[in-house]
Amino acid sequence: MMKLIGIKEHFVTANIRAAGLLLNLVRKVQERSTKVKSRRGLNDLGTQRLALMDESGVDVQVLAVTTPALHNLQPQESTRLAKETNDLVAATVAAHPTRFQVFATLPTAAPNVAALELGRCITELKFMGAMLCGRTRDKNLDHPDFLLLFEVACRLRVPLYIHPQIPQRAVRNTLYSGFSDQVDTAFAAFGLGWHYEAGIQFVRLILAGVFDRYPDLQMILGHWGEVVLFYLERLSSLARVAKLERPVADYFRQNLYVTPSGMWSPDYLQRALEIVGAERILFSTDYPYQYRPGRPGMTFVEGCPLSPEHKELFAHVNWERLTRSAAQKS
Repeated sequence: MMKLIGIKEHFVTANIRAAGLLLNLVRKVQERSTKVKSRRGLNDLGTQRLALMDESGVDVQVLAVTTPALHNLQPQESTRLAKETNDLVAATVAAHPTRFQVFATLPTAAPNVAALELGRCITELKFMGAMLCGRTRDKNLDHPDFLLLFEVACRLRVPLYIHPQIPQRAVRNTLYSGFSDQVDTAFAAFGLGWHYEAGIQFVRLILAGVFDRYPDLQMILGHWGEVVLFYLERLSSLARVAKLERPVADYFRQNLYVTPSGMWSPDYLQRALEIVGAERILFSTDYPYQYRPGRPGMTFVEGCPLSPEHKELFAHVNWERLTRSAAQKS
């Protein structure tokens, strides 16, 4: 059977949960889940997770803390929780080295510390990259405070995953409100707001010249490119007013990987192939949120209109190539 590596499969620790970071939205998603309870799925880093990986045909999960990670905490608390979380998950990997890999959890409220923690996670804990939940409070990812973090990622040749988080309250009130609490929250989160938030962060990095400064920096977007992949033709017109070293399309094709995040859509796959190519798509189930029994992810890969070689790229080879430098440190 084809080897499957699931990128960005979520977890949460008791201490992160206790810090009050998780939205009521997460609780609602948990209550709505079908066969697997998301709360239990997020908390578990052992027997249950492994059993459901086996049931799904997923050989390896790349573990990533759930949104909004530590981005909305104060520097001291985020620093403490980041180190604690990374050490905990490193122990999980040590117990199951062939089944788990990790995206580092970073204290982005303390950007210089975050850069140091990324270095520790890659060189000492043997992680494969890091998860970023877009902005940190009011600071977008292109803020100069994060340049050192990008420099470290580029030097260590590891990817950074831009994950959605819910828009700021002012944005929610302006664009995503006026219905009911439940509808407003869904609209601002998994309905649409999450995805604009993450995609815009990638576009901001382009416009700020981050990829011109670090041309080898690699980012990952989930949900088939977080909307912006589908507006590349329009985004390309920004080159008329922005001082960029390359056409906008080149940043998508040279600095971006995309994952389905459990959205098994042939149409979205086709768009991703047209924009970034078969060498830049990565498999992801978005566990436990998108978990469904019956191996839908494996069925999608096996049945999608890709050559056998490109199916292998999608399923595991692209990820292994992308993280080869980090893997060689282990």
